[in-house]
Amino acid sequence: MVALVREGTSQRSVARRFGVGLATVQLWLARAAERPLDKVDWADRSSLPLHRTRTRGELEDLVLDVRRWLREESTLGEYGPAAIRRELEARSDLPGPLPALRTIARILDRRGVLDARQRVRRPAPPAGWYLPDVRERAAELDSFDVISGLQLKGGVDFDVLTGISLHGGLTATWVQPAVSAVSTVRSLHEHWQLVGQPTYAQFDNDTRFIGGNAHPNSIGPVIRFCLAVGVVPVFAPPVEMGFQAAIEAYNGRWQRKLWARFWDPSLLDLQVRSEAYVAASRRRSAIRIEAAPARRLLDLDDLPDLTAPPAGRLVFLRRTSDAGNVSILRRSYPVDPRWLHRLVRGELDLDSQRLRFFALRRREPTDQPLLGEVTFEPPARWFR
Repeated sequence: MVALVREGTSQRSVARRFGVGLATVQLWLARAAERPLDKVDWADRSSLPLHRTRTRGELEDLVLDVRRWLREESTLGEYGPAAIRRELEARSDLPGPLPALRTIARILDRRGVLDARQRVRRPAPPAGWYLPDVRERAAELDSFDVISGLQLKGGVDFDVLTGISLHGGLTATWVQPAVSAVSTVRSLHEHWQLVGQPTYAQFDNDTRFIGGNAHPNSIGPVIRFCLAVGVVPVFAPPVEMGFQAAIEAYNGRWQRKLWARFWDPSLLDLQVRSEAYVAASRRRSAIRIEAAPARRLLDLDDLPDLTAPPAGRLVFLRRTSDAGNVSILRRSYPVDPRWLHRLVRGELDLDSQRLRFFALRRREPTDQPLLGEVTFEPPARWFR
């Protein structure tokens, strides 16, 4: 490169010829200067600074001795960099200048005496890890939620019922004046007629989904509809992160990409725009939707009889209390006195009237042993 430049070729042409940057050519030109090419040192040079300052060994040993004394004999028992520096300030026989806090911290790190352990980053469990067939991609799960507190221009309040499938990313959105249990049933019936029904439908513990709080063991219309069409209702644990992550992420996208960009003047305008957004979202996720577990067709043209006695299975994800109990449908059940403040999956089989509890661990998602089983006493009236 240097020879070509000296022969009259431009620096940029040389850089393009050798596939390097202009700065590289200029670097070697500066290295060669005016000397003959056979007199230039072409060896690579270290990027380390020519002069480095390191704390003297005697001072490092003193820092470790002070730390050991503070840890074992000091009144406060503090032995971090700040405490070590305070102790060194009180001494007049330092074998060098007083080190800074960062220097003391580097000495402790270099000599391997730090007590703090690095955080262990474990891989996230697979999607739907708390349900074995969903974890193995043998079944699909639809999550549903409600966005409340939005307003149209003019101060008109409205709600948004949202849904998304866990494996396929199949989205659904219903913009309504107010989301209720009855409107949710109609929306689910319409949605599953069009795209097929999943094995599981997951909700949070909103009373519109799970039912009222006045009577123990009473269930709402949404649960009764799911059971009537053969879908297993799943209820996420209250105040827990992660279980509703998919639907919460979709809620955020819908609000950022649609609601925040287009503040529509009427509910009809927003409904039309939301339907277009859902259609575009499904087109983008078409390959993922096609690869998801199969969905069963819902052949019911009319709503099923929601007053019939319920049958089937319900799943409740809960965290045990300090006594090892969980609350399901407003009743407390003992799980295991040794499994305190831990996650469990409660499966309520209405046909056999049994309630089974399985241990859940994010670190070991495939190990879900049975913790216990109790008899479930159905109420005289399932709904009121």
